[in-house]
Amino acid sequence: MNDLHIKLGIIVAKKRKAKHFSQEDFAEKAGIHRTYVSQIERGLKSPTLYTLSHIAVALDISLNKLISEISSDE
Repeated sequence: MNDLHIKLGIIVAKKRKAKHFSQEDFAEKAGIHRTYVSQIERGLKSPTLYTLSHIAVALDISLNKLISEISSDE
């Protein structure tokens, strides 16, 4: 695991929970498997740009905003 994967996972989980989505509901909305959502949120998997774009759509944010939050030093 690297810090970027962990940061992505924290951000995705935080935003998913703020929208009151279960992992299963979120996975369906994003068009990915629930176990993959879990792995992303735990920093175990690194999604492709294509998958990140689906995650951003499911979270109702732009891909640019999602990436900028991941890469910020906050």
